[in-house]
Amino acid sequence: LRVAVNSATTAFADPTRADAVAALGEVTGYVALQRLHEKMKQDDTGLRILRERPVVSKETLPIDELIASASHDEGRTFGQAYGAFLQGHGFDPDERDEVKYIQDPDLAYIMLRYRQCHDFWHVLTGLPPSVLGELGLKWLELFQTGLPVAALSATVGSMKLEQQELVVLNNYYIPWAIRTNEKGTNLMTVYYEEEFDTPLSELRARLRLETAPGHENQDS
Repeated sequence: LRVAVNSATTAFADPTRADAVAALGEVTGYVALQRLHEKMKQDDTGLRILRERPVVSKETLPIDELIASASHDEGRTFGQAYGAFLQGHGFDPDERDEVKYIQDPDLAYIMLRYRQCHDFWHVLTGLPPSVLGELGLKWLELFQTGLPVAALSATVGSMKLEQQELVVLNNYYIPWAIRTNEKGTNLMTVYYEEEFDTPLSELRARLRLETAPGHENQDS
């Protein structure tokens, strides 16, 4: 309880404190994680992910090769697009927080997987890692996972937007997130590590994933 109160207080005061947001996500996410666990078990690929527990890191993925092959071309693969995203923004897949406060090993892994797939979702949706782009993605994550921490990020983060950005969020990104969630695949049941050679457009089509409004000017 003390962890929940302290992390909530810090996260509300400063949503950029990743450590506090991560801790809050763990101590408030039990019910949502249980639901995600059941959904993943009901899907063949989701069940295989739970059994094999792939980890997104420089030790387990050919990050240097992906960055070396980075491409912005229309026919690029998912791996080339992911490499371009990492290269363009200087991101390191090893920077995601470890899970500390979830005792159940399956639920702890699902929380870790959720965090580690975040950059994959940026690539799939075309949303940039700007404040507005992150909020658009958080709304999709909220509808997909039901995690309270996604709700916190989506609502508290919007308070820091300019008026024009709020218009874009409310009129374009939130309706897009609702549509994408209703007609698309459960993003937690995708084995992204096996899709690096798949053309990005083909993967999006298979997942029935509608790219975010205006993504043509944002794709990385």
